[in-house]
Amino acid sequence: MKTLKAVPESITEIKKILVGGGVAVCPTDTIYGLIGDAGNREAVKKIFRIKRRPSSKPLAIFISDAETAEGLAEISAGQKEFLKKVWPGKVTAVCAARPNNLPQGVISSENKIGLRMPDYKILNRLLSSVGFPLAQTSANISGLPASGGIDEIMRQLEKSSCQPDLVLDAGRLPESLPSTVIDLTTFKILREGAVAREQISGFLDLIS
Repeated sequence: MKTLKAVPESITEIKKILVGGGVAVCPTDTIYGLIGDAGNREAVKKIFRIKRRPSSKPLAIFISDAETAEGLAEISAGQKEFLKKVWPGKVTAVCAARPNNLPQGVISSENKIGLRMPDYKILNRLLSSVGFPLAQTSANISGLPASGGIDEIMRQLEKSSCQPDLVLDAGRLPESLPSTVIDLTTFKILREGAVAREQISGFLDLIS
């Protein structure tokens, strides 16, 4: 498992890993995550194996722009206005999925898809460079704490029989909870995280 510093010069190498169907540990604007090509079946399967995540829990997707979001999901005018308020940032939006060729593991049994536009410079540059959305989840082993500390993440991943192909090391990230997850089809907050319920509630009238 190769480790690189999270600097712009590392983007070329991590891009090669992702284009080749590999999986990387990457810093984000919340915590460390596992990322892979959302359209690559083997990459998605590998994320599940590394994390020991139940297959019944689909992965969310990092996207680079609103156009990509609209290509993957049914987004109403009101939902679009809501997303303008919270993206880029620490909110994962669950929407109705459009017909697509994404593999099992990123589309739920209810035909929904979780999308997030992050606000982290090197990750945003990487998304623009690879040109495809990235399947993603926190880099902790399922059942263990998510973390913004690379040392803690590495200790956890050592216990996994399946290892990521590359680690992008940004040291300890600023303290943050995981992203807040909201289902825009039901207006229900599925997980209150880095963005407080009160902050999101103020924007929900935009959806109706």
